[in-house]
Amino acid sequence: MTDPISSHRDGEVLVVVSNNPPVNALGQAVRAGLKREVEAGLADDSVKAIVIRCDGRTFFAGADITEFGKAPQGPSLPETLDAMEASDKPVVAAIHGTALGGGCEVALACHYRVAVPSAKLGLPEVKLGLIPGAAGTQRMPRLVGAEAALPLVVGGDPISAKKAQSIGLLDAIVGEDSLEADAVAFARSKIGQSVPRASEGTRNQDGVRDPDIFDKFRASQARKIRGFDAPNAAIEAVKAAGELPYAEGVKKERELFGKLMSGTQSAAMRHYFFAERAANKIDDVPADTPLIPIKRVGIIGAGTMGGGIGMNFLTAGIPVTILEMQQEALDRGAKTIRKNYENTAKRGRMTEDAVEKAMGLLKPTLDYSELADCDLVIEAVYENMDVKKQVFAKLDEVVKQGAILASNTSYLDIDEIATATKRPGYVVGMHFFSPANVMKLLEIVRGRETRHDVLATVMKLAKTIGKVAAVSGVCPGFIGNRMLSPRQQQANALIMEGANYWDIDDVLLEFGFPMGPFQMGDLAGVDIGWHRDPNRIETLRDALCAAGRWGQKVGKGFYDYDEARNRTPSDETRQIIADFAAKEGKPQREISKDEIRERLLYPMVDEGAKILDEKMAQRASDIDVVWINGYGWPLYTGGPMFWADTIGLKTVVEGLEKHGLPVSDYLRRKADAGERFNA
Repeated sequence: MTDPISSHRDGEVLVVVSNNPPVNALGQAVRAGLKREVEAGLADDSVKAIVIRCDGRTFFAGADITEFGKAPQGPSLPETLDAMEASDKPVVAAIHGTALGGGCEVALACHYRVAVPSAKLGLPEVKLGLIPGAAGTQRMPRLVGAEAALPLVVGGDPISAKKAQSIGLLDAIVGEDSLEADAVAFARSKIGQSVPRASEGTRNQDGVRDPDIFDKFRASQARKIRGFDAPNAAIEAVKAAGELPYAEGVKKERELFGKLMSGTQSAAMRHYFFAERAANKIDDVPADTPLIPIKRVGIIGAGTMGGGIGMNFLTAGIPVTILEMQQEALDRGAKTIRKNYENTAKRGRMTEDAVEKAMGLLKPTLDYSELADCDLVIEAVYENMDVKKQVFAKLDEVVKQGAILASNTSYLDIDEIATATKRPGYVVGMHFFSPANVMKLLEIVRGRETRHDVLATVMKLAKTIGKVAAVSGVCPGFIGNRMLSPRQQQANALIMEGANYWDIDDVLLEFGFPMGPFQMGDLAGVDIGWHRDPNRIETLRDALCAAGRWGQKVGKGFYDYDEARNRTPSDETRQIIADFAAKEGKPQREISKDEIRERLLYPMVDEGAKILDEKMAQRASDIDVVWINGYGWPLYTGGPMFWADTIGLKTVVEGLEKHGLPVSDYLRRKADAGERFNA
């Protein structure tokens, strides 16, 4: 292997360069080379200063994640950085691209930091269930203060070079195209001066003077960090930087890091990190498959879903033609899109110019023929097979050959929809989740005849519009809704047997979901799909709707709601459920939270096993990607299939049997063999 670290001289300045594509990850060879070159520079009397920079598209973008879980190989990053910081000769980090994680820790251990205007710096370890492990939580607050350090260490999002300079993380912003020359000149200007070391900084005293900084920050992030171990450990580490001497603070950081590294949450979040990348790969579609150029997208339906789908493409700069049957519906749809963009601009997430640019790419129409030149048309009409087939037959007549025809169906058979066309190979499912302009998941449904170039194109397009995509085969409900179905069946069965519906919701909230099934029903509208006849009461939902309990929008559904939409259990709902259970002859009993959790979640795992057995999902981790991004499954458990691996498939099988629920052959075989879903 070629040595990734080299060096050259610019007068009395030694320039140390890393060339370890694609992101200059700090693997063993990089650490060893960095330590070697810096030590050589320190030992050479003719070297008066050192600059560290990287070739390629970025500065060190973090640790080599493939080394996680393996026996460590020296030198460690902390010892490499300590040796660098101990130098009496000025060491300057010259940053372009991103300085993330271990890369940011390298920069912190240098005496000075300069960067190009487009650079970003951050400590994203928390996103892998960890905290920085090379003194980042100790150097950062000492350099910039606890208040400025907390969002970086606890939130994990990178900041711009301008922001980094404003908090004292960067010493200078240099020319975009003259990084090395400017960094060398900066280093030269510091020769002979005593060097500032981040480990000796005192700006962390803000947290000592005002200890409320930590509680206020924790409270401000409460919703975001609920259930996660790493953010709380990160707060503890930053606090320790003000309470302990540097060496003891580093020891505390290592202790917190080690605990997280060996815990289930970090294992789950690292699993998800790789799962999201694996989901992009379709096993039998070659990586070099030629893509279909997508220059204009057509959308049928300007309602909530169609408009939301359209916004994804408009935001990405792709022109959209949106079709409706009535002028009023078309105007309403375009108005809603504009209003959504303007609200985004009011929150400072978009400029007024960007709003106008996006709206300028929108072409509303009532005429199908206006879709003729679209490269992709997405149908987002009523979830009815006959209606969808009529739409696809019409598209087949008017849209140019070679264009992709996609359905946003959440449940229906893509292969049957494709029979309405003479080009089934160009038909694919693109299941967006509501609200479509916000939710990250895009389920790509592969029909029996869907072509390789069509699949490859929509997968690439998903990334362009900021979605996380996963491929499903054709089956009722695909991956996500298919697994949701048994959970809902059990939730409904449990309330008939005597479980409180608020306990069912609370069990899922405690597990880490943003809401439970009955909260979700109220939010969506209990009356969705109701037959509207108050005298025809065949189900519990019919009974609730007949009583006018239609959900949050009318202030009462399963729950009663106040003006702020806070929920409280309803006596009326409780009585309706009791009456319905009596009518059905269901005996009532006390049901524990453990039983509720097992009966809600274990059948989902079993359904996931069937999906794998039927090859409706390529890999177990794809199912995890779907559930984390589309349904709020807590990231820190790694998704339903990884969670099942964590608690043991035998536990799942025994739980299903205990509650008299079916166990699929695939799940039983795996459990009997002591295997996992995820290798």
